[in-house]
Amino acid sequence: MTAVESRPAGAVGATPAHRPFGARVGAFVALTKPRIIELLLITTVPVMFLAQHGVPDPWLVVKVVVGGYLSAGGANALNMYIDRDIDAVMSRTERRPIVTGMVSPREALVFGIALAIGSTLWLGLLVNALSSALALGALLFYVFVYTLGLKRRTTQNIVWGGIAGCMPVFVGWAAVTNSLSWSALVLFLVIFFWTPPHYWPLSMKVRDDYVKAGVPMLPVIKGNLAVARQIVVYSWVMVAVSLALWPLGDTSWLYPVSAVLLGAFWLKEAHGLHARAKAGVVGAKLKEMRLFHWSITYLTLLFVVIAVDPFVK
Repeated sequence: MTAVESRPAGAVGATPAHRPFGARVGAFVALTKPRIIELLLITTVPVMFLAQHGVPDPWLVVKVVVGGYLSAGGANALNMYIDRDIDAVMSRTERRPIVTGMVSPREALVFGIALAIGSTLWLGLLVNALSSALALGALLFYVFVYTLGLKRRTTQNIVWGGIAGCMPVFVGWAAVTNSLSWSALVLFLVIFFWTPPHYWPLSMKVRDDYVKAGVPMLPVIKGNLAVARQIVVYSWVMVAVSLALWPLGDTSWLYPVSAVLLGAFWLKEAHGLHARAKAGVVGAKLKEMRLFHWSITYLTLLFVVIAVDPFVK
């Protein structure tokens, strides 16, 4: 199987004759993928509480959140610019702004570059150079390594591409301490091992979309059972890594207890998906999206505990 390689110079969809201002503003916001950025912020702000061992400077939090949004938004806009040919043939993405013509490819490219530059300067001038460099590194990795290098070429695209989504942990820690630590690395690895079993259930659900687009996601190349096995392996490693934070001494009893309970429920869902795939269940009865939705809840609750834990210790 080969991935779609053509990247048209113009808009994939027809440009509307009339593009209302409000709709245009909404389209530029959509380029930043706000719902994905919510997850990035969920993993950034709690880490700042842990790094501070209490409440960080509220203005610092605001600066980091704004800078993080601009950086991730720039990366997402550039991702949509590069992947506009893929988006045009996938039902899940066919309403994205470039595909519909609400935003032209050139506008998206300029917008993405402007956000990348603006976020780097914002974090560098208002936070510190380390957090700025880390955010820029995440953006460049997402655009050049994942989107341009991995996505269309390997089934391991989401595994290594997920590194960009782990970087907000480092950004949040560096913003508070102007350094990195073993605790930050553990949380980085939690998100790294969380990303594949989070995203693979969704890609199982929309497998036909990826087939049409020629993107070699793991469920396209391997069967459901092989993917479910990988999900179980990554899930166990993720839970084990999450427990490694406690021995480092930055948390109280609350964190390990919560990590065990949340991890146990995650593993129950992961093994349930594997059991259904092993039994040959397909279609709606496979219930792969149960794990996808739980994965978001898991990460949110785990990082809420990370934010609350300093007040228990």
